Amino acid sequence: MSQFQIAVVVGSLRKESFNRKLANAIVKLAPAEFSFKQIEIGDLPNYNQDDDANPSESVKRLKADINASQGLLFVTAEYNRSIPGVLKNAIDHASRPYGQNAWAGKPAGVLGVSVGAAGTAMAQQHLRNVLAYLDVPTLNQPEAFIHAKDGLFDASGDIGEGSKKFLQGWMDAYVAWVKKQAA
Repeated sequence: MSQFQIAVVVGSLRKESFNRKLANAIVKLAPAEFSFKQIEIGDLPNYNQDDDANPSESVKRLKADINASQGLLFVTAEYNRSIPGVLKNAIDHASRPYGQNAWAGKPAGVLGVSVGAAGTAMAQQHLRNVLAYLDVPTLNQPEAFIHAKDGLFDASGDIGEGSKKFLQGWMDAYVAWVKKQAA
């Protein structure tokens, strides 16, 4: 069993999501002592504070998966210069009711990929603002605003040679960040 279980939250539900593909590929750059579990967020009901006392099974599962992790990895799309609604919905569910924030204290990494040249810069900044409020220590550097272009992924879906050095550096920094927070 790995020493560090990381909850991976992909902020896109699209079947052919570049961000899910990135999430699947980048975790292969981590050392063996890290394992990653993608957290399902597509089946969550819309957040409604009236449901806090009696959350759905999908909300209970979400919070249990986060509570079982030693870190978080957010890989998000950018919709209209911000985070996707499905991601914000998951964040709201796992942070409520007040005083039962499952995200708190979990070290996080944030990255994303987009067909736009600026990657997911605005979404990442908005996500960082939300995570700061929720007491989630977030890796600040290096930032990874990834442009989806030919060669980002190889034929097998792994990180392509042209991007491997940069993304390996990002993963190495993330691993060090999680270990530092755990110490």
